[in-house]
Amino acid sequence: MTETVYLLFPIIYALINAASYALYGIDKFKARKNKWRISEQSLLLASFFGPIGALLGMQQFRHKTQKPIFRFLVPTFLGIHILLVLWINL
Repeated sequence: MTETVYLLFPIIYALINAASYALYGIDKFKARKNKWRISEQSLLLASFFGPIGALLGMQQFRHKTQKPIFRFLVPTFLGIHILLVLWINL
């Protein structure tokens, strides 16, 4: 059971980060086309669970980089994830 968790967790985590990255790309595309947008709350929630994808999406798509809440929270979420990984592996 434990071996399965150790195998599945990185795959699931990568998929969550890929989804977060995609959400930033989709929202940027919709912003350029003046279409319905993904809410900032949804983007921040995706950033909480997938901060690597969110940070990469912000940089790659140059999206939400001027908003102070995103500039502060996304790196903070990443730091929290790093600290959790370090704490779990102690």
